[in-house]
Amino acid sequence: MNLKEKIGQTFIVGLDVPYGKNMFKIIDRIITEYKSGGICLYRKNYNNYEQLVEVINYIKDKSSQEKVPIFIAIDQEGGRVNRIPNDFLNLPSSYKLAKYSSDKNNLVTSAGNITGKILKELGFNMDFAPVLDIKRFSENHAIGDRAYSENPEEVALYGNEYIKGLQKSEIVSVVKHFPGHGATSKDSHFTLPKIEIGVEELGKTDLIPFTKAIENGVDAILIGHLVIKNETKKLPATLSKRFITKYIRKKYRYNGLVITDDMRMKAIKFSFLKIRNPIRLALNSGNDMVMFKYIGNEQKEIKKIEAEMEKSINLARLNRKVNRILKIKEKYDVNTEQIKLNEEFRNKMNEEIKKIRKECKI
Repeated sequence: MNLKEKIGQTFIVGLDVPYGKNMFKIIDRIITEYKSGGICLYRKNYNNYEQLVEVINYIKDKSSQEKVPIFIAIDQEGGRVNRIPNDFLNLPSSYKLAKYSSDKNNLVTSAGNITGKILKELGFNMDFAPVLDIKRFSENHAIGDRAYSENPEEVALYGNEYIKGLQKSEIVSVVKHFPGHGATSKDSHFTLPKIEIGVEELGKTDLIPFTKAIENGVDAILIGHLVIKNETKKLPATLSKRFITKYIRKKYRYNGLVITDDMRMKAIKFSFLKIRNPIRLALNSGNDMVMFKYIGNEQKEIKKIEAEMEKSINLARLNRKVNRILKIKEKYDVNTEQIKLNEEFRNKMNEEIKKIRKECKI
């Protein structure tokens, strides 16, 4: 790969545009011009199962013309974070799954297995899930019922079960939001949250699920836009080279993928207007991949990022990032094989989901 292609591998672009002709033109640009390592789809990109198959196959076809196949990612948690078409029934929230699980019937395990199977059948290969944050606030809080439990050990237990379910179907599990979005009442979608608990205390609580996930071989971690008391100064963890190096790479000896939360969130947009290029800073801070939504003005910005990085990036460091990305793509057999509409499969999955919904009293 040339330098442009290597830089492109570090991008995961969220396709924040509605289904239509313009959307397909943007997909072309993301893949052929940006040489993006990943693309993330949302509900607005398709209106039903049939359109999703069309979009996925279009992405795969374009990716087949490049040197490296692309990550096709999704935020699929279940509950209020549901991105797959309505043709498939929605699984309950993480909190509800854990609440109604038992030793004889672990609903989290079942949900992880079902989600993995569905995403595989739909052509995805990466899921920004599960949430490994701890529930401290109401169910409609930024984390709330997206978390499995108020108990760190239970979050770790259920989280690892869900991760295994995704991995069985060759779906990369990206756990979030390191080091713990549940430790703050603020929402990084709208502001820059600050965690008032020190890292030492986080290690006894919020970091436990992430530690267990790392020990059990999770392949990707998403960093939250969270200021950590006495550690990151005024920067969020996503832009703190000291924090990422000290805690993820050195303390936990983690060599999997480190991915930013969406760089278009207001935590970044409103708090760091003076930073010339937060995406470039995120890559230079130790993240392997940066996630950002396509909202219309990316073409000039990407060219600036590429130009700046070509001048300033440490080539050995970039090669390490790319090697990690390629290693995971090979491990999970990320490919460009076309998918087909499978109504029999959909009906079968919906029957299994109905059983889980009934267990959760939905």
